[in-house]
Amino acid sequence: MNNITKFILKLFSSPKIDMQENYLQVRRLQEFIQQPPKDSYRILDRQIYAEDMSHEIPVRIFQPKEKRSDEILLFFHGGGWVLGSIDTYTRDCIRMADKTGRAVLAVDYSKAPEHPFPAGFDDCFRVAEVLINRPELTGLHNAENLVLIGNSAGANLAAAVSLRLRDEGKQLPHKQILINPVTYWNHDERSPFQSVEENGYDYGLTNKKLREYMEMYAPDEKVRQSPYVSPIMADDLANQPATLIITSQFDPLRDEGEAYGQLLWQAGNEVRIFQAKNTIHNYLFGPISTDSDEKTYRLIEDYLENRLKGSDAYGEEKGYQP
Repeated sequence: MNNITKFILKLFSSPKIDMQENYLQVRRLQEFIQQPPKDSYRILDRQIYAEDMSHEIPVRIFQPKEKRSDEILLFFHGGGWVLGSIDTYTRDCIRMADKTGRAVLAVDYSKAPEHPFPAGFDDCFRVAEVLINRPELTGLHNAENLVLIGNSAGANLAAAVSLRLRDEGKQLPHKQILINPVTYWNHDERSPFQSVEENGYDYGLTNKKLREYMEMYAPDEKVRQSPYVSPIMADDLANQPATLIITSQFDPLRDEGEAYGQLLWQAGNEVRIFQAKNTIHNYLFGPISTDSDEKTYRLIEDYLENRLKGSDAYGEEKGYQP
């Protein structure tokens, strides 16, 4: 990591930035910077009604240039449950579809603080449930062809959706891919994870921002300890989809993501955990494509194709060099 990058990250790590006061301005800035392409024949917008019919949940389907599988990636975007949309993630979803050769269906779930937990979580669960029960809507053949994937808060939502599907006795997706997931409810000095302190000040995503996001998403501290907010708090992690977890070396969420993977494995699930060296949180969804991105997408594609049977190509697990 060069000195210019470190300087920029320090600016974005300033404790003067208060997400609870400035989230609307940050949303507008994101929308201005990350405007989606005006036209694309590979993008299709649809809506799915909430279970109580109170609102429509926008979804956007992205077709790859070259389709190599019938699997569909159901994508929940990051942004601390507060920021981001299918518009600001459109370019990322196009790239994800092209890199994996699979259709990507992105969910524009309800955002906090206007719509705190469980609003966004319920939206994501509803879309997953509809796709499993009514596969004809997207051409999905069966639940085994559905892959949950998310980054950061979106990875948190993917993990929580998998748990709720299991808890309600519904059919599960065959795989889930969790990229820099939030799995624990607390990111102050009480956190048991070293990376919260080690990486919580100088790498863009700070432990202060994590606390602010969590307070907006789940204002009640007791609610934050629910497994549907903090998946690592679940009493039972058995019967979950095959899981790929990708963490970043300089991410405050690194240790809790890897700990969640270890607990899934101990509960009898198929789990692979890779730590991307010399990367920060959200590196895969930054404005500039890097070699780290390319190697990570090769890792994801290899996982989708053959469960990483040749994983030594990426280095030792929890330590591959992107």
